[in-house]
Amino acid sequence: MAALIVCASVHHGNTRQIARVMAQALDAHLCDPADVDPSEAAKYDLIGLGSGIYFWRHHASIVRFAQNMPVRGDQRFFIFSTRGGFPHWLGHRALKKTLRKKGAHVVGEFSCKGHDTYGPFKLLGGLNRGHPDADDLERARRFAEELP
Repeated sequence: MAALIVCASVHHGNTRQIARVMAQALDAHLCDPADVDPSEAAKYDLIGLGSGIYFWRHHASIVRFAQNMPVRGDQRFFIFSTRGGFPHWLGHRALKKTLRKKGAHVVGEFSCKGHDTYGPFKLLGGLNRGHPDADDLERARRFAEELP
């Protein structure tokens, strides 16, 4: 099984930590959306798309990648993120909708807290300092290993 993980990790490297653990568990190719042409996604059986969550959405580069990539009917997709303090399903809605419109089969979602220093949180030292932590990374590894 050929696996690809496309990850945008912009501020603290939170999401990149999660993506590395998943990529190792899946023996997947890990890249930034700017480093791979969306048409290359067609050669992979399993594709993970993830980033931090910005105003209840994945990073714009991940959404654009999803909009521009072709989808084969037998491919499987998973979504992942790191986030501040809101429920993960809220941040995953837009990307999941984009994928489903293309006929993609989303087989799982993963999210954990990530250090968030955006806006006023920066003045307080941020939310979720120390995340992702060892437990978050272990949950990410188990998630990847248990993907159907």
